[in-house]
Amino acid sequence: MTERQKDRPWLMRTYAGHSTAEASNELYRRNLAKGQTGLSVAFDLPTQTGYDPDHVLARGEVGRVGVPVSHLGNMRRLFQDIPLEQMNTSMTINATAMWLLALYQVVAEEQGADITKLSGTTQNDIVKEYLSRGTHVFPPGPSLRLTTDMITYTVNHIPKWNPINICSYHLQEAGATPVQEISYAMSTAIAVLDAVFASGQVPEERRGEVVARISFFVNAGVRFIEEMCKMRAFGRIWDKITRERYGIEDPKQRRFRYGVQVNSLGLTEAQPENNVQRIVLEMLAVTLSKDARARAVQLPAWNEALGLPRPWDQQWSLRIQQVLAHESDLLEYDDIFAGSHVVEAKVEALVADCLAEIDRIQEMGGAMAAVESGYLKSQLVSAHAERRARIEAGDEKIIGVNCYESTEPNPLTADLDTAIMTVDPANEAGVVRALHEWRDNRDEVRAQEALSTLKKTAAGDANLFPATLECARAGVTTGEWAWALRDVFGEFRAPTGVSSAPVAVTAEEGSPLAVVREKVARTAADLGTGRLRLLVGKPGLDGHSNGAEQIAVRARDAGFEVVYQGIRLTPEQIVAAAVAEDVHCVGLSILSGSHTALVPDVLARLRRAGVDASPGPDGPGDAPIPVIVGGIIPPADAAELIDAGVAAVFTPKDFGITEIIGRIVDEIRTANQLDPLEVTA
Repeated sequence: MTERQKDRPWLMRTYAGHSTAEASNELYRRNLAKGQTGLSVAFDLPTQTGYDPDHVLARGEVGRVGVPVSHLGNMRRLFQDIPLEQMNTSMTINATAMWLLALYQVVAEEQGADITKLSGTTQNDIVKEYLSRGTHVFPPGPSLRLTTDMITYTVNHIPKWNPINICSYHLQEAGATPVQEISYAMSTAIAVLDAVFASGQVPEERRGEVVARISFFVNAGVRFIEEMCKMRAFGRIWDKITRERYGIEDPKQRRFRYGVQVNSLGLTEAQPENNVQRIVLEMLAVTLSKDARARAVQLPAWNEALGLPRPWDQQWSLRIQQVLAHESDLLEYDDIFAGSHVVEAKVEALVADCLAEIDRIQEMGGAMAAVESGYLKSQLVSAHAERRARIEAGDEKIIGVNCYESTEPNPLTADLDTAIMTVDPANEAGVVRALHEWRDNRDEVRAQEALSTLKKTAAGDANLFPATLECARAGVTTGEWAWALRDVFGEFRAPTGVSSAPVAVTAEEGSPLAVVREKVARTAADLGTGRLRLLVGKPGLDGHSNGAEQIAVRARDAGFEVVYQGIRLTPEQIVAAAVAEDVHCVGLSILSGSHTALVPDVLARLRRAGVDASPGPDGPGDAPIPVIVGGIIPPADAAELIDAGVAAVFTPKDFGITEIIGRIVDEIRTANQLDPLEVTA
């Protein structure tokens, strides 16, 4: 038997970045030394949403979930001693993608690189930001223009770069079914390609080059067969669309090119050691099938439901990939699923359902119209609500969460405070000081002239990338670049999808929801109000709204009047809404780690307004409002929040939403000195 040459492994990455450019640079160089073959840069939320670290909304967010990059100096330091011409770099950035790529290009030029040899990816998919991730800045039209200008610039000047990563990953995190994940991603790709070709910036004969640079970023969940078939369906549909809609003849240019981060939504805080086998199974779905194998894979760490992973945790995830690629015989064979009747039937069913949904979206006017109408968001909120209902009913089993909950003591989490990495709160002040020094030392005239040119370009129809490059070279900051465009384009608040979400959990007599509805009604009567009112707030820049939306929907179904204004609010705005709406409880949802800064601020403002239920300097006010908090909150932080006056803290282990709503009613009764209320099913 002739020995077959092994296929080349996929690019192996870990999604990383924290604190400062200096700290992240050290982490990247360590990871590369361990055998990582590509970089995947995590930017902090101010960078992703176009704010400088000294903006009020950046408070508590600087360096938390990624690295702060506020200007050329930060980008220069981030990649110090890393030769960009030889690197494949993925940058998870969307609304500010053009800005970050411009900074990257200038740093590469400073290193002496030939920018035509730069390879990597900018995510740059703004549609899914409106639907799930929440780091959008501008309205859909201008956002699509930024994407279009960046794609046409890279095709002409950085031909090896993937200027967009159509991202279905966060759609699955937001509750998308496989059909929704494929359909919405493909509809986004159609909207982008239509806009690029309509712009007139690419001649007809070069259309194939544009299509060839479109990549995808996909989620792989734990349902192994379904996920593997999903990837095969993705490839077939992309081939059909690019051939039939855009006339691309070269099969290499029609190839479905994708990278993967396996599912983080399915990682559990309870028995977190089970996350390791989940991650392995999810990775197999996108590597076992040669005909649908990812080009790049990054794996989360086992403890991401607990907090920020340490370097050792990220190393473990890298080693999982290396064992599969180098110790197993996976890469020695052709596609091992070819000819499977089961796989073929599943793929055909997915393709048919997806093409029907894509047609439905096109009839609405395409992906952008479906975003603005709220259709896509409401579909995701509904799908997520249905999934949560199945979990709570036990129909969808999650080991260690709703079944097999008994466990031996876990040595991995025996000391939870050391099982995750924490970012020093003092880090933010240092970053802000450095930003002020940068502004003081730059050529201010050149910076202002660059911003003026950017605004004029935005008001016209020329490509925005050259003006953005000059801003980068002139020392303009991330916030200044974004505010210049905000001045021209305006900002956008995406539909929440909450009001139109159907009821996902039944409330027939004797059901848990019926019991909670009775508690809500009786408590409202005891307080002499028509309905209990709950404010669900998202302070800071955390755009992961899934949890907040599900609480809002279930509270609505339990009989609450829900006030939910969406993401990105200051503590001042939340307290003002709580007072204006005369709510009975404030629920705060924070997954970015900024709870230690933002929650005490909300409590202090409620006390000053005289409506806080916690014992402050002057005692509770006349109309007490308990505050509850949900998110990825380590036990030590939760204890501090309770001591500060928070009534209850909920983390990913608290998966029963109906029970959470019941607890909210209990806290309202306690705050108003009402007797406990027992309602039996």
